[in-house]
Amino acid sequence: MRPARLGWKTAWPAAAALGVISSLNFDPVGIPFAMVAGVAGFIWLMRGLADASKRTVAVTGLCYGAGFMGPLIWWMNAVSSGAYIGLALAETLFFIPIALALRAACRLRAWPLWGAAVWVLGEWARGRFPFTGFPWGRLAHTSIDTPFSSYARLLGMPGTSAVLFIVAALVVVVVTRPGLRTRLGASAGILALLGIGAVLPTGIAGADGTRQVALVQGNVPGVFLTWPRGEILDLHVAETMRLVERIDAGDVPQPDMVLWPENATDIDPYADAAVRGEIETLSALLDAPILVGGLLNGPTSKTAYNSGVVWTADGPGDRYNKLKPVPFGEYVPFRKEAGAVVSRLGRDIPRDMLSGDEPGAMRIANTLIGDTICYDIAYDDVTRRAVDAGAQLMVVQTSNAAFTGTSQPEQQWDISRLRAIETGRWVVVPSTNGISGVVDPTGRSVERAPMHEPATLSAKVTLASGRTPAIVIGRYLEWLLVAAGLGAWWLGTRRRQEHSTP
Repeated sequence: MRPARLGWKTAWPAAAALGVISSLNFDPVGIPFAMVAGVAGFIWLMRGLADASKRTVAVTGLCYGAGFMGPLIWWMNAVSSGAYIGLALAETLFFIPIALALRAACRLRAWPLWGAAVWVLGEWARGRFPFTGFPWGRLAHTSIDTPFSSYARLLGMPGTSAVLFIVAALVVVVVTRPGLRTRLGASAGILALLGIGAVLPTGIAGADGTRQVALVQGNVPGVFLTWPRGEILDLHVAETMRLVERIDAGDVPQPDMVLWPENATDIDPYADAAVRGEIETLSALLDAPILVGGLLNGPTSKTAYNSGVVWTADGPGDRYNKLKPVPFGEYVPFRKEAGAVVSRLGRDIPRDMLSGDEPGAMRIANTLIGDTICYDIAYDDVTRRAVDAGAQLMVVQTSNAAFTGTSQPEQQWDISRLRAIETGRWVVVPSTNGISGVVDPTGRSVERAPMHEPATLSAKVTLASGRTPAIVIGRYLEWLLVAAGLGAWWLGTRRRQEHSTP
């Protein structure tokens, strides 16, 4: 049956409203399946715009993108209104080609499958361009705390997004198709996908011993630019000394490793003998290595690294340099040209953080951990490379001080929880202000420290030695879906052209 035709007067405001509904799935609101409902409505719009002009479809996509991204990343205002507007606009523009490709896919037989591939194509593009991309607000991220989260272990994030899109498409069939047989078939499909998700296994990917870990949350006095030099280090040293006292008193088990958050020191221990001495003394008192997060000097005075370094009483060991530094947050692309437009960039970001080129698999306390730093955890290839390199435990060193009081920490926490399911590994998150916590391989929050105050967590975690299906096939499935999405766009456009030719 041909879907009802829609005009722009209906499509544009409806798309904006559906985008807002989609955003409500994420913190701070957190309505389960709100994005599935929003995407279902967007699909209905695209099917109703089958014969509409490209301009109408493009603006419809723009309206959906603005309605979705605007509320989703409202927390970026904590950095600046300019950063928020720039990022929201950049992400919104992606929904123009997504809408055009989805409208084309909806013309094909088995359009729910083709449409799922188009949606994954859009998420793939958003996560890679421009610069390192921004893989935030993926459909897969909404699966946490639902039966669909187990698909992350089987299919990875792209495959989970595809499953949820198919569910949204089948909802459209149930609501809009007149035939009882068709509606029953679509309903059965939804229930089947839900049921499979409910019985798919989650958990550790090959248990391989346990480790006692301690997470230190030093708290910080404010946003990064207001930190007096060395104060953040002093706070983490002080909290770690309290941990030493509790260990000596028998209140806390002896840890195998102690984990500090991202930017736990803004003074390079390689370059400052006093700082180096403090860290080595702490490691000796703890009788355990410390994973230190710090801003380290780059090869020039105008460059730096955001790094995690394993430090013992004998000095530094393995080191991970952040693979995905944040453009206009940690480095300035086209610095000269951008500085001419926004003069404060040179003052706020005086040094460009360079990206690393090696995965975060580091040896600490006879354990291979998979280190990620803040936004790194949102990138599939960062976690996959760490696990492929042998990581038995995932660590997310983060500093969310700039986003205190916003929904950003909770959104990132949910991504970390989903990564635990995907990788089949415990995920531990040391943060400067919070959320610091421990997640088991089922995605369950085992422990969380109080926010915005000094704190220490101690937990026994199980190491993993195997790889989940998602780690094995995830990248190949994504490539297949991306290729299918491009094919759907081309085939659907060609079909329109053929039908419009006399």
